[in-house]
Amino acid sequence: MPSEVQPADLGFFSTLASAGSLSAAARELGITTPAVSKHLALMEQRIGVSLVNRTTRRMSLTPEGELYLEHARRILGDIDSMGELLGVSKATPKGLLRVNATLGFGRSHVAPLISKFVRKYPQVEVQLQLSVNPPPLTEDAFDVCIRFGAPPDSRVIARRIAANRRLLCAAPAYLAKHGMPKVPNDLTKHNCIGIRQGEEAYGVWRLSSGRGRSASTEAVKTRGNLATNDGEIAVNWALDGHGILMRAEWDIERYLHNGRLVRVLPQYDTPDADIHAVYPQRHQLAARVRAFVDFVALAFKEQEAEA
Repeated sequence: MPSEVQPADLGFFSTLASAGSLSAAARELGITTPAVSKHLALMEQRIGVSLVNRTTRRMSLTPEGELYLEHARRILGDIDSMGELLGVSKATPKGLLRVNATLGFGRSHVAPLISKFVRKYPQVEVQLQLSVNPPPLTEDAFDVCIRFGAPPDSRVIARRIAANRRLLCAAPAYLAKHGMPKVPNDLTKHNCIGIRQGEEAYGVWRLSSGRGRSASTEAVKTRGNLATNDGEIAVNWALDGHGILMRAEWDIERYLHNGRLVRVLPQYDTPDADIHAVYPQRHQLAARVRAFVDFVALAFKEQEAEA
């Protein structure tokens, strides 16, 4: 009895889903539209579920079709990786690359780089997912995650691709009305904009001073009437003069340059938030992963040089 899922079906269905219609898939595969329809019908008959909703003008995947496509593309990606591992020196970047990044940074910095990356490597199919918090590193949901701070997990590779600092800032109008803090404890008297992200203690800002043996760190419990899990929203609130914000330099540097935001307590250091490309060790030889990480690292290096 033939298997319910056959290897040839995986590539066929991935092409069909990408094409968006039976006729477009037929052109892509070099066969007739009736042949595509027949292949799909045989697939659905073998597995016993409907994968595609068909209408005269368009098609869409059923929930089962979405699940089938997700697994098919992951399996095809693993096959590509195996081929690359067997001949890495000759490997050409191709196949599915699943990328995760945070909402604001992913939208403003990662997405534009992906646009340039796929022009250079058209055989790579990139799926970008943006999320508030980074996904668990133990899950096989992504090939590369762009995240702030190195992960405390030896099972993954974290390549530093750009330096990044967290800075305290506020709009000039807010500081003119409420005064400039002089020491960390002054922050308790100010309206501080909260960002609920990651696993860090919410509302606790750590500020350090000194070097070596004279170094000291002070944890300040801040308060404020505005909080969000979206960094871009928090920046906009700061621009509107609502309070003091701690935010990554990459997100606010343009506002510091044009004067819409001003550094607060610049003599104190806040925790670093260096940008890393994180990926499983088993992907370190995959051409598509290596090419993407190298591409992003070079792009960020060029941006830093221009700053």
